[in-house]
Amino acid sequence: MDYFINLNPMYQALIGTLFTWGMTAVGAALVFTTKTMNQRLMDGMLGFAGGVMIAASFWSLLSPAIEMAEGNFLPSWFPAAIGFSLGGIFLWGIDKIIPHLHPNAQIIDAEGMHPTRKRRSTLLVLAITLHNIPEGLAIGVAFGAVAAGFPSASLTGAIALAIGIGIQNFPEGTAVSIPLRRDGMSRRRSFFYGQFSGMVEPISAVIGVIAVTLMQPLLPYALSFAAGAMIFVVAEEVIPGSQENGDRDFASMMLMIGFTVMMILDVALG
Repeated sequence: MDYFINLNPMYQALIGTLFTWGMTAVGAALVFTTKTMNQRLMDGMLGFAGGVMIAASFWSLLSPAIEMAEGNFLPSWFPAAIGFSLGGIFLWGIDKIIPHLHPNAQIIDAEGMHPTRKRRSTLLVLAITLHNIPEGLAIGVAFGAVAAGFPSASLTGAIALAIGIGIQNFPEGTAVSIPLRRDGMSRRRSFFYGQFSGMVEPISAVIGVIAVTLMQPLLPYALSFAAGAMIFVVAEEVIPGSQENGDRDFASMMLMIGFTVMMILDVALG
């Protein structure tokens, strides 16, 4: 642990996102044991993931952003409100541009520009990859905030964020690999595509660390931006995906459990 504490924040963020990428791969690896997944279990996992992301957005990102903005000439809520809004708008714009297909959806329901020109496997990977961008960015910004010396940012809080995102990445890997296997793709290729979606997290984490290091006054905006992007993902995909098969009560309770687990991680470790 002491070795990790003394590392450069960029390496800390990389280790954190390698863990989250690894959790995506573990979820994708279920394709080697089964061709189908219990839909109720999948809905519950997605609900749990949504709860983790909502809690992380507030406890690890928005709350520290508001604390960092206190004492400036602008109201403390202003950077959080602006950054949060821009994060949602950014993901909304990317969602409209990049072709992608949400798990369990038909190819005709693919979104983005000219989506039907892409293969189903590519569209599925792009969908989860889009959702992993704000997660990696959030981890990078969190570790960068610790390095910048802000009192409201803590290393244990950043670690808790990485652990929470890693937990919710497990069902994301499964949500890609199992449908591809069900469509007839080989287990190895299904696994490859499932884990590949997590590769973007280390990349976006490095961008987050660099942005915070070079532009420290923008840190409250960056934290809030990551929070807004994650909440957009939860509202646009995770919650609807967890409830579209009729397991609404179960998925909602799992969301509550996910929120509680992430809150405990952040408060207890932070």
